[in-house]
Amino acid sequence: MVELLSPAGDLERLKFAFMYGADAVYIGGQNYSLRANAKNFSIDDIKEGVTFAHSLNKKVYVTVNIVFHEDDLEGIKEYLLKLDEIGVDAIIVSDIAIMKLHQDLGLKLELHISTQSSVLNHEAVKFYQSLGAKRIVLAREASRDDIKTIKDETGADLECFVHGAMCTSTSGRCVLSNYATLRDSNRGGCVQVCRFIFDINSSDKPFSITPKDLNMVVNVPEMINIGVNSFKVEGRMRSIYYIATVIKTYREIIDKTLNNSLTDAYIKYYQAILNRCANRDSAPQFFNRKPTKDEQYYLGRQEESNQDFLGLILDYNKETKEVTIEERNFFTEGTVVEFFGPNLDTQEFTLGTIYDENNNEVDAARHPRGIYKFKCDIELTPNSMMRLKNIDIRDFL
Repeated sequence: MVELLSPAGDLERLKFAFMYGADAVYIGGQNYSLRANAKNFSIDDIKEGVTFAHSLNKKVYVTVNIVFHEDDLEGIKEYLLKLDEIGVDAIIVSDIAIMKLHQDLGLKLELHISTQSSVLNHEAVKFYQSLGAKRIVLAREASRDDIKTIKDETGADLECFVHGAMCTSTSGRCVLSNYATLRDSNRGGCVQVCRFIFDINSSDKPFSITPKDLNMVVNVPEMINIGVNSFKVEGRMRSIYYIATVIKTYREIIDKTLNNSLTDAYIKYYQAILNRCANRDSAPQFFNRKPTKDEQYYLGRQEESNQDFLGLILDYNKETKEVTIEERNFFTEGTVVEFFGPNLDTQEFTLGTIYDENNNEVDAARHPRGIYKFKCDIELTPNSMMRLKNIDIRDFL
């Protein structure tokens, strides 16, 4: 089985990830996780998320992947036992202390080795397998040849990142945040110093040391052939629109690969969709070769968030064909949009007359989170989304 693994920063995003095609999600608790600034999950939230996932025959993995200092160990045994009791499917860890605890406590949940462990060779994989690891999350710096050799030599269950932010250092080895701000990136406090714009003196151009994002759309078929088991998307702090768009896109890529229907036109189309969803450029990074200047930002960059996400479908009346939508960005009568959602192929539509929640006709929807209505012949379902029509598969045929 090929797994599509989504980030989830809270329960809402967990549910959207599953609705839009994820087979599993990874989440962080309120402690021991590397995304301290995310909302994260309480024990009750984790329990609710696991119950929801298992009702769909899907999985939840919990990150316990900080580098543990002495005071971080307080309460960890009780936490791990609670996760096991709840029925969490796996913990993702980087510290050998937690791997040892997994053995000592006899936990039923699987042990997955985090990308923070920077695994890039088969001997390291064998070592972690000897400690009970069921899966290895390879470092983002793994090349095609690295992945293939590791798979051939170990037969391990391998998880690889396919989309999202990169680290300017080897994953799990950065101390820039700690040095510059006293916030420890390996304990969840990274401030992303690598994305700062530096101006050493007035005579020099401002510069950065920022890597472009990871995007492996064109490499998914080869990764499947090599034997990658899980395709991981980065972004526990991203929006529901980002998660829905990226997960639905990779779901279609994986499915089309497996049924031999993925064409060059679809690859270009999916690339275009993903390029509009994020506000940074992207590249395959280390998969084909070592990154060059073309995979980095050095002399500044522009990160302009678009306003494609127009609204979230709340309700659809089949008799009156009336859509109720919660607005996210401005739209008006005559706007050409497209709908996409769970079990809904992307469909184009031109908006007609718009009404507010009190059924008053309005010239535009201009109040984010406002409730609006309009007629539509396309049968929509709650939690589908409406975005601007910018890209058409016919442009790539």
